[in-house]
Amino acid sequence: MDKQEQALDLLEAAVTSMGGAMRAGQQEMVKHVVSALEDEEHLLVQAGTGTGKSMGYLIPALAHAQTSAKPVIVSTATLALQSQIVGRDVPRLLESLKGKLSRPMDVALLKGRSNYLCQYKLGGGYPEDDEGTLFSMDEPAAPRGQTFSPLASEVMKLREWAERTDTGDRDELVPGVSDKAWKQVSVSAMECLGSQKCPMADECFSEMARARAAESDVVITNHALLAVSAFEGLSVLPDFDVAIIDEAHELQDRVTSSVSGALSARMVLTAAGGAKRHCAVNVDELVKATNRLEKALTGVPTGLLQTGLREDMGIALNDIVEQARLILALTKPEANAPADGGRQTARSQMQAVMDDAIRMLEAEDRREVLYTTRPREFVEGRGYVEADDNQPATLNVAPLSVAGKLREGLFDGRTVILTSATLAIGAQFDSVAGSLGLMGAGAPSWTGIDVGSPFDYPKQGILYVAKHLPKPGRQLAAETLDEIEDLIKASGGGALALFTSKRSAEEAAAILRERLDVEILCQGDASMKSLVAQFAEERDTCLFGTMTLWQGVDVPGDSCRLVIIDKIPFPRPDDPISKARTEDVQKHGGNGFMQVSATHAAIRLAQGAGRLIRSVSDKGVVAILDSRMATARYGSFLKASLPPMWPTVDKKTITGVLKRMDPNR
Repeated sequence: MDKQEQALDLLEAAVTSMGGAMRAGQQEMVKHVVSALEDEEHLLVQAGTGTGKSMGYLIPALAHAQTSAKPVIVSTATLALQSQIVGRDVPRLLESLKGKLSRPMDVALLKGRSNYLCQYKLGGGYPEDDEGTLFSMDEPAAPRGQTFSPLASEVMKLREWAERTDTGDRDELVPGVSDKAWKQVSVSAMECLGSQKCPMADECFSEMARARAAESDVVITNHALLAVSAFEGLSVLPDFDVAIIDEAHELQDRVTSSVSGALSARMVLTAAGGAKRHCAVNVDELVKATNRLEKALTGVPTGLLQTGLREDMGIALNDIVEQARLILALTKPEANAPADGGRQTARSQMQAVMDDAIRMLEAEDRREVLYTTRPREFVEGRGYVEADDNQPATLNVAPLSVAGKLREGLFDGRTVILTSATLAIGAQFDSVAGSLGLMGAGAPSWTGIDVGSPFDYPKQGILYVAKHLPKPGRQLAAETLDEIEDLIKASGGGALALFTSKRSAEEAAAILRERLDVEILCQGDASMKSLVAQFAEERDTCLFGTMTLWQGVDVPGDSCRLVIIDKIPFPRPDDPISKARTEDVQKHGGNGFMQVSATHAAIRLAQGAGRLIRSVSDKGVVAILDSRMATARYGSFLKASLPPMWPTVDKKTITGVLKRMDPNR
């Protein structure tokens, strides 16, 4: 029996045990993944909603790992999906395959260090991040007549949990705690003392997780750790020959975000304060250089630095590098020096300042993008808006492209499987392949396949484009609000409304709550988990939100029978990285708009539209309220990424369909 047949037998055993049915697309995926692993060739798999892609790659991964000396890495875009695979999918799969595998299989979960509780910090080995906010850790109770602050109460909860946890994994604590509280008991990779110096290294949850991963057959991790491994060459993951990338459409953005750097006067002053307090070193010259940087950035418009660093910015950054390097040299601990969490934290902050400043000075040579950002401020009647250009700015640096580094750090010498429900536009994988380093001179060979979906989209779904509406602007048009009202009235509710901005979602929710009799939930009203749960449980309730809801929401049945998309999700015109990438494509003779903005929009449109049909019995309407889908030349390109639903631009037809779907009529 060859390996494909063995994997298909395992699939059949698992599906039968779970009471399911074999799916053609899932079988096709299993066969192609097995072949790619056997031939050591990269594979891109588009597996539509309902295919069962998790099992489509987990079974080949387990089959391969049985005879491999190295673990198979499975990477997801989010910690939530990572936890779902480890907490639900893998246990069910292993239970269904008992006696079918040649030996018991170990599957481990591995996250970044800051996701694990630090025993040494919990025990007081590091200084408190916010002085005066915490009570003494040794006090058993608050003084009579007083209560603990919310932060102190959360830290007490963490201390109690620390006594019983086996993993120290933040996600294990339910209900969770705030980021501020978690920071009191966790450290970043740079802040960590290391196994050689930490007095509690033997009890370190992060090190135990790494040790388990190194001995496991399959390791479930996330794109952020994969990015660190590929870009920085750090051994944050066990040595591996095979990687399976789920939600691969997110890989470019997640990697870019993970390896970007930022520097502001406040960040440098924080590092300077730490060095002065914990290392007793003079930081006066660093403070002066920081003030020069803040002055240089004052008045600089928010966004892309089109011509790179100005001379005064460069001088200030050079001075910061020089002073940071001097401070690091003066504070270097002796070989046998005792552990000092405060010193290590201060040095890690200073190292980060120096590293980011160097990157910014070398941005042009490194083909990196420089841009400024400012904190958003709440303005009555306008919501959150960008701060004035005279406010303090943060200087940012990000890779113009991640393709070269991924080719070298991820694909070279390994076999990589990339999968998602939305990888191809039409039948072409070139866009995503090019963004990840699989196109161009010297690129490794790869194969792209679309295994389809078990859903009959032309019969189950209708794609309605509101061609009659005016071209959308930055503000939510009155005509668009009227259209949303008419559609929800026709459907009797059950609408998931996806907006490209938080402001539009909140405005639409506020106005339409006054006009409609159905309940409208809006992102931000409560936790995302509780909002989605209520939306799923209450048939006629509507849910309004932004990009978080465009992917990952799985609500089969009548509760989601209408998906409304306010406009094409192009990147913001002032998004500096998209702007720089567009200009770079054009500089090399390509169509920057189509390769960057239109491709970005196509993938996200497909993700948003994919919220509608989640089972073979689902029926409904996707309504896109952007007339450019019907009138612009790029409209057909965008439609090619969507499920093949029956199309119409006739409003009467669509309201009639929605009314017939409402059993209360």
